[in-house]
Amino acid sequence: MHSFCTIEKNFLMEAHFERHSGVDTPKISFNANTGLLYIEGKSFPPDAVDFYAPVMNWLKEYIKDPAFKTILRLKLDYFNTSSSKIILDILYLMEDLYNQGRDVKIEWYYPEDDEDMMETGEEYAQLIDIPFKNISYKFTIN
Repeated sequence: MHSFCTIEKNFLMEAHFERHSGVDTPKISFNANTGLLYIEGKSFPPDAVDFYAPVMNWLKEYIKDPAFKTILRLKLDYFNTSSSKIILDILYLMEDLYNQGRDVKIEWYYPEDDEDMMETGEEYAQLIDIPFKNISYKFTIN
């Protein structure tokens, strides 16, 4: 069993969890019905534990009654050290779900020219025992 951020008691999970991206925070879109969990953008909030607490709360509830198949898609352009720890906690939660015999997959998206982000995905993949796919994409500025 892994240690995670503290979560609030008596948390009621909504079927959809959404957080819009900010200057230093990613877009988060979780759907309990489809099992698609998506985190995209930059993650360097001043207090990562505080920012991600509702995310961890939702995920802790989700793994009690997950969708038939769960896909966690991570498409981060940049994240700081404290966000890295939270991302690992999220991956450990997914590993716990996988170890319950559930169908869980991780998709790690990285810009095709960002070797550091590719290697970070590879390092995360080595830390957990879940099907983990590194997927490169062509980065474009909107």
